[in-house]
Amino acid sequence: MAFDPNAAGAGDGIYGLPHTPEEARVVLVPVPWDATCSYGSGAAAGPAAIRRASLQVDLLDRETGRPYEAGIAMLPLPEAIAEANRKARALAEPVILAGGPDGSRDLDRAVEAVNALGAEMNAWVGATTRTWLERGKLVGVVGGDHSVPFGYLRALAERHPGLGILHLDAHADLRTAYEGFTWSHASIMANVLREIPGVARLVQVGIRDYGPEEEVRIVENPDRVRTFFDADLKHRLYAGEPWLEMTREIVGDLPETVYLSFDIDGLDPVLCPGTGTPVPGGLSFTETTALLRTLAESGRRIVGFDLCEVAPGADGRSEWDGNVGARLLYKMIGFALGARGVPDTD
Repeated sequence: MAFDPNAAGAGDGIYGLPHTPEEARVVLVPVPWDATCSYGSGAAAGPAAIRRASLQVDLLDRETGRPYEAGIAMLPLPEAIAEANRKARALAEPVILAGGPDGSRDLDRAVEAVNALGAEMNAWVGATTRTWLERGKLVGVVGGDHSVPFGYLRALAERHPGLGILHLDAHADLRTAYEGFTWSHASIMANVLREIPGVARLVQVGIRDYGPEEEVRIVENPDRVRTFFDADLKHRLYAGEPWLEMTREIVGDLPETVYLSFDIDGLDPVLCPGTGTPVPGGLSFTETTALLRTLAESGRRIVGFDLCEVAPGADGRSEWDGNVGARLLYKMIGFALGARGVPDTD
């Protein structure tokens, strides 16, 4: 049966699309993992929530045109990773409640076990994304907490040395082994800077929660890290500086090849109330898409992306976070494909 983009979304495919991963240009890798979330859990349910909500997304997009025509497919949820996450989460919770390892034998062993499981998750993500990269696909990782794209970033930087990361987030994620966890969601960018030399530039946007250690890391690495703090951007905006001019400055700090890493709490938490570590402030949806449009129109090549920390709320049933996540993901896919908007009809 022919696919009708005007019909109501239905079926098991993301956005109601009929494509298999082999047929699709875009392959999404779901990673149901939130073992080290230090405030609210639930991001492990993010991929499933996005898939469910995606059926409500109309497929003709004013800014990116018809991304669906390239083919978009999400891989099945990996039960082995989900089971490893359940085990790691149970081990991590007493450590998180204690604020980190306290020198006791039990907590030290728990940290060691969680770190080992996190390394296994990284290896799985790396191997899975490499498989689809080798088949010529545009690959996106759908988390899960923000620790999950590390293996993909390592694989992608091997193929694209000199890679830049556009990192949208409420948090700098530059802490070292936060709460003792090497692969913490709060340490992803510190791990990238330390472990992946192929990443040449990290440009952060929307940051509004960070600690002294992270400030030192930013200040001491001016050639590799540029952070656009939310308070500074908003001050400039309220002083009358156009947002589009600021987006050009942000994009101008990136090299020609870019990876887009999006923790959804970079948005105003009104748009993502279920996310694990919400912070007042942040980007509106349209500010975000304007930034992505500037990136696409700059001629830079988006070679990969992730969307993390979408969570369906404490009751596990809220549709809003998944709805916003699905729409944001569709925009990211469209801009990464280099798609252009819908022509005027008047």
